[in-house]
Parts: sequence; structure tokens; C-alpha cells
Amino acid sequence: MLTTRLDLDRIRAARRVIDPIFLDTPLYQCDALGRRLGCTVSIKLETANPVRSFKGRGTELVASLLTGQGRTAAVCASAGNLGQALGWSGHRRGLDVTVVASRRAPAAKLGRIRALGAALELVDGDFEQARERAASIAQQRRVRLIEDSRDIETCEGAATIGLELASADSSLDTVLIALGGGAMATGVGYVLKTLSPDVQVICVQPLGAPAMTRSWHERRVITTDSTDTIADGVAGRYPIPAVLNDLLQVADDAVLVREASIIEGMRMLLEHAGLVVEPSAALGIAAVLEDPDRFAGRHVVTVICGSNVDLDAYHRWVRR
Repeated sequence: MLTTRLDLDRIRAARRVIDPIFLDTPLYQCDALGRRLGCTVSIKLETANPVRSFKGRGTELVASLLTGQGRTAAVCASAGNLGQALGWSGHRRGLDVTVVASRRAPAAKLGRIRALGAALELVDGDFEQARERAASIAQQRRVRLIEDSRDIETCEGAATIGLELASADSSLDTVLIALGGGAMATGVGYVLKTLSPDVQVICVQPLGAPAMTRSWHERRVITTDSTDTIADGVAGRYPIPAVLNDLLQVADDAVLVREASIIEGMRMLLEHAGLVVEPSAALGIAAVLEDPDRFAGRHVVTVICGSNVDLDAYHRWVRR
């Protein structure tokens, strides 16, 4: 029996709150990738929506909750995708949304945060400095601070991906999930371990941003002084204890991958699946590239979690 912050009945009920535009995303077998990687590969595509990432599932729950409470404003820190999603969900419900982000975040993500209706404040430093500033704004303005992964709605919104996987092809035996703050990993992992316990849940993080993976292996919070990865969407330094506790119960493994493998994964998704993705979305492919024997002959599902990428940087990365 899993003892986590998540609840299956709430996750099922979430599907009635989330805009259907984010639900029942494509899940399909990509034979071209499978032949290249030596295993059966299926793609769960979370980018074909107005915010181009899975984050809208969680922000739909958050925004619905806030308006139900009579709140009129919210603030969050974001590496880019959460801010876009909260801007979209909040704007539709009349919420004033402020997003704090690093000046070093991809320009494409920052531009879309503004375009989707949120006010944007930039800070020097990384995501952790943005998180500190967002907390300060929430206290000063007395508005709700939304914290990805800490707020259970972000995890349970992402968990609806797990419901769709659990009801799909029964032959899948491994799901590869990008690991950053842990909302998607804990949400999807919880559902699969509850409904399809034989499916392996493997989390993947860049070697240059290893805090949550190291924490999972040590079974205690491990922080890092810095990050060094192109996968900005998963580059946190301070794991949240409650999220780690959940992850310890629902993940079978957590692995680290090199930058070269992430870039090769992006290139392969373009060449063999026709998908332009951000680095975080290529982590699952990178994991197979680095340990092909582990996945040989298995049916692997990789969650393509985002496609908000600066095109100039993308072309530099994928150009051979």
C-alpha cells in the first residue's frame, strides 16, 4: 500500500476539471525509433496543446481551485513551462498571474509567458533565485504562491498522464520520465504503481543537474551549489522533502545522463519521429542510448514533456 500525498480518486476527478485540450494526448509506437534503439518505443506526446507541455494539466487544477476560493491573483517561479501554463489557465479564469523567471531562461519561453497573459519579472541567477523572489512577492502582495511539485494539484494533474498510460497498451513494461522538481515523476509513478504495478518507472535527469536523483539514491535531500545543463526545465538544486518522500515510493530507479546523449536524443526525435523538442523531453531517449542492454527487447514509453525551445539554440545542438 503506497503512502503518499497523492490520491487516486482525486486524480480521476481531475479529468473533469482539466480542459479536454490537455487530455488523452497521442500515445503511439514509433517503429523508426525502436529499430534505432533496439527496443519497442512508444511516445506519449504532451506537446500538442496551447502551452506545448504537460504543465497545463496541473495548472488547470490550480486555477480552478483558486477561483473556487474567490482568489484573484497568483504568483509562481518558473523555468518557463509552468509560467506559460499558469498564464494560460489563469487568464481563462480571470486570475492575475505573475511569473518570476531567470534572465537566463530561453527567450522563447519568456516571450510566450507574456503572450499567454502573465506578468513577467526577471531575476539574476537561476531558478532557485526566482523561487525566492516569487515567495517574497506572494508575501508582500498577499497572493497565492504556486510551487510546482510542492502543490499537490501540480502532481495530481500530471498524474492523469498515468491514468491514460495504465488504460492503454498492456504490453508496455517501462516508462521513462524526465525528473526535475518531481511533479510528473511522482504523479505518473503513483498511478502506475497503483494500477499497473509491474510497469517499471524510471526517472531520468541530466548529469549536470543531479540533485533529485542523488536524493533518491541517498534517501535524503541532497542539494547542489549549481547546475550545468541545457535541460533548463529540470535544472533544480533544492529538492522538496515531501516530493522526495513520494518519489521514493513510486520510482523503481533514477538515472543520470550526459549532455551529449540528450542532444543525440533530440536529434533522433527529429530524424525518426519528426518532433522538435526541448532538451528535457529527450531525457528518456538519452537513457536508452546510454544503457541499451538494459532496455533491449522491452516496450518502453517515453513521455515527451515539452517543446518550448529556442530555435537558434536548437539548431546549434542538433546540427551534426
